[in-house]
Parts: sequence; C-alpha cells; structure tokens
Amino acid sequence: MKTRKLVLMAMFVAIGVAGSAFVYFPAGIARAYPIQHAINVIAAVLFGPGPAILIAFLTGVVRILTGTGSLLAFPGGMIGALLAGMMYAKFGKIWLAGFGEVVGTGIIASLVAVPYARILLGTEFGALFFVPPFFISSLTGAILGGILAMRLAKTDPLKAW
Repeated sequence: MKTRKLVLMAMFVAIGVAGSAFVYFPAGIARAYPIQHAINVIAAVLFGPGPAILIAFLTGVVRILTGTGSLLAFPGGMIGALLAGMMYAKFGKIWLAGFGEVVGTGIIASLVAVPYARILLGTEFGALFFVPPFFISSLTGAILGGILAMRLAKTDPLKAW
C-alpha cells in the first residue's frame, strides 16, 4: 500500500508540473496556476495534510527547476495544501478542504508573499498586489479540485489501485 501511495503522489506531482505548463494566467510578477490548487485539494482529501504539503513542495521544486514557476510557488502551494489538509482532517468535508485551500493560498499565502518577495525576489509590491491573483487562482483551482475529489471519493483510488 505504501508503494501505491508514493506512486500516486508522484503522479500528482507530475500532473501539477504538466498542468502548470498549459493552464496558467499571468498576474503581475507571479503566475497563477489553478491546477496546483486543484491538486492540493485532491491530495488533502486522499492523503492528508503532510503528503499534500510534500506534493506541493515537490511540484514547486520541479516547476522552478524547469523554469515554469517562481519562488512564489512555495508559499502559494504549501500553505494552501496545509490548510486544506487540516480542514479535511478535522471536519471530513470536501468543500471545507477547498475552503482551506482558498483561505490558505488566497489570503494567508498572499500576505506571506509580500516579505518573501521583497527578500528573495527584490520586489517592493504591497499586499494588495498579491491577494487578487492568489485568490482567483486558488478559488478556481479549489472548485475544480473539489469536484474531482468528490468523484474520486466515490471510487477510493488507493484501494482501487
């Protein structure tokens, strides 16, 4: 079962990386990737907060190494994955995992991105610069991820595999 879980997690990283190459929209110095947010919600539901954070981290690393992402992929993906996983683990509702993703990425990570971008990227943008793109990206991804997670919850892919 552990091998299957690791393979499925690696597939989510691959889907996140491939999806970021095709589905994104520019948002100032950042790019918004709704596929990553959908993966965060699905991973939070299937695996829990720890593996969801790991998937978000590895996806960010590969995207940065391949030039399809920026350093903003870390706070944007990992904080949303953490909150989505925690909300689902505590309440067991898929829509709350999506809500956790939106709050984690759209609000908390966008505020964390201000000093993060100032230190690592040398930008002087304020909080309102990051909030709209992070929020829109996480909202669209959370809706997509919620729909897919509801479908996957009916089949339980870990057992079906």
